Amino acid sequence: MPNSFSQLRSWFKTPEPPETKALVLRNQHMHAATGLAVNLSLGLTHVQQLADSRLQEYLGKGSFQMPDPQLYDDGSPLFVALSHWGLSPSEYLTLMIALAPALQPNFYDLLIHKHLSKAGEFPEFGGVKNANTRTTLPTGDTVLFLLNGTDLTGRLTTWQQILSHDSRLIKQQIILLEDPKDGEPATSGRITVSKEYVEMFLLGREWQPRFSSEFPAQPITTLLDWDNLIVSKNNLEELRIIQDWLEHEQTIKTDPALSRMIKPGYRALFYGPPGTGKTLTAALVGKRHKRPVYRVDLSQMVSKYIGETSKIASNLFDIAENRNWILFFDEADSLFGKRTSVTSSNDRYANQDVSYLLQRVEDYNGLIILASNYKHNIDNAFMRRFQSVIHFSMPDAQERLTLWQQTKPEVVKIADDISFEELAQKFELSGASILNVMYISTIRGLADEQKITRAMLIEEIRKELAKENKTI
Repeated sequence: MPNSFSQLRSWFKTPEPPETKALVLRNQHMHAATGLAVNLSLGLTHVQQLADSRLQEYLGKGSFQMPDPQLYDDGSPLFVALSHWGLSPSEYLTLMIALAPALQPNFYDLLIHKHLSKAGEFPEFGGVKNANTRTTLPTGDTVLFLLNGTDLTGRLTTWQQILSHDSRLIKQQIILLEDPKDGEPATSGRITVSKEYVEMFLLGREWQPRFSSEFPAQPITTLLDWDNLIVSKNNLEELRIIQDWLEHEQTIKTDPALSRMIKPGYRALFYGPPGTGKTLTAALVGKRHKRPVYRVDLSQMVSKYIGETSKIASNLFDIAENRNWILFFDEADSLFGKRTSVTSSNDRYANQDVSYLLQRVEDYNGLIILASNYKHNIDNAFMRRFQSVIHFSMPDAQERLTLWQQTKPEVVKIADDISFEELAQKFELSGASILNVMYISTIRGLADEQKITRAMLIEEIRKELAKENKTI
C-alpha cells in the first residue's frame, strides 16, 4: 500500500465511475454537491471497512486488514487538499474518522450496534455522546482503537505522529482534539475537523468566522487603491519593507540562520492622530497581497471574568494561524498599554491576561499591525518587539489639497466660489475629516438640489473641528 498521498494517483485502480464521467461529459454545469459527494462517500466507506475489520478482530471473528484507500481524481476540494498535504493513509483515515459525524450523524452508533447486538457501553471504542442528539462522536481514543486495536506500540506511535500538538493535522488546525477534563486520559477528548475544512469539503466554499464574543474580529476591506493613500514619502518607504516581507516571508522563514534566531511573523506599529490612514493602510496592504485583514475588537476581547481574555485570545490566534491573515488591532493601547501596578488579585490576573496576549502576538507567524493614537501609550517592554514603527502624521497643505481633490463628488456640482487650494492652506484637517466634510456637503447639496458652496463646506469644517474642541 502506498505510504503517503504523494503517491495518491497510483491508488486509482478503479476506473472513474461511468455515471460521474457521463454526467460531466453531458453537462459541464453538473450540480456541485454531486461532485463533492463522490470522495466523501468513499471516505465513509474506508472508515466503515476499517471499523468492521478492527471490531471483527477484537471480537475474535476474523483477522484485521487495513483498508486500501482509493479516491477519484475529480478535482474536488477533498482530493485537492489531500494531494497538497501529502498525508499518510493513517492520517487520511484519522481525518475521515473525525469527519464522519458531519456526513452521517449516527454513523458510529450504527457501526457499534452492527457488531454488538446487546446494548451497553463499549469503552475500548472511545467516543462521547452528542449533547443534542445523543449520538456517538469520536474521540482520540476512537482513532487509537480503530487504527491499532490493543497494540500498545502502535497506539503510542499514532498518538505521537497524529494526535500530538506537534503533528501536522493538529498543528495546522485541520483536525482538533479537545482537551479532556482534569484527571481524564489525554486522548479522551472529542476529535473534530475544523469548521474551515468541514465547509470546504462538504459545501465547496471558504469558511468565514462570524463576529462574536468568542471571535471578536471582522474582515476589513476597501474599494480604494494604493494610489489613493496619501502619506509621506518616508512612510511609503517603511510600508515597502512590510510588503517586501509579505513577498519573501517563506524564504526568510526557511533561512538556516534567521529561522533559529528570530520569532516568526512580522509586527508593525502604526501611530498617529485619528483619521490619518492607519486602518486604510492595513486594508490596502491586505488587498495588494491578496490576504484577508481582520480588525480585532479589543473591547470585545477584554472580559470582566478572570481568565476569559486569555481564552478568547487563544481562540482568535488558533483560528488565524496558518491562514495568511493579517491581524489589525485598532486602539491597541487599550490593551497593549502600560500594565497596571498590582494592588489586588484582579490586577494580577489582568496583567497575566495582557502578558499572555503579548506572547501570542509575538509568536504569531503572520503580519500583525497595532494602531494607536500615541506611541508612548504602548508598553515599553513590547516596543522592541516591533519590526516597524510608523508615524502617521496629520497631512500637510499639499497632501490636504490632494485629499480635497480626490473627494470631489460627481453627483453634485461644486460652486465657483470654492478654492480647494485655499481650504488646504487654511484648515488643518485629517483625511477622514476632509472626507466627512465632503460627504455631508454632498448629501446637503442633493437634498436641496443645489451646488456645494464654500459656505456649506465652511459650516461642515466648523462641525468637524468642534468634534476635537477646536474652532475656526
